[in-house]
Amino acid sequence: MRRSTVAALLVALAYPLSPLADDAHHKGSPAAGQPAGELSEGEVRKVDKEAKKITIRHGPLKNLDMPAMTMVFQVKDAAMLDQLKAGDKIRFSAEKTGGAYTVTAMEPAK
Repeated sequence: MRRSTVAALLVALAYPLSPLADDAHHKGSPAAGQPAGELSEGEVRKVDKEAKKITIRHGPLKNLDMPAMTMVFQVKDAAMLDQLKAGDKIRFSAEKTGGAYTVTAMEPAK
């Protein structure tokens, strides 16, 4: 009887943790659902250096489960905006950080 009680308690304690771990893996990781190193295609529509934001018309963002659209992103590092202008084709990765969509890496499209 004691073994079954201990086993049931362990299962009950472990169960609530698995959704949290799964949620953190899928939403907190920029590479969740996206192969490592894969960048999304986009076109810069507007650069706002003062607000540290960039507007990008982009294709689907697999890691964020987001369809193609035009939207405003924050940037992880304001220096990322120094060499950009509207019309530039880029490849980038983004993640949702603190409720905001943030570009974490960027390179010119080839």
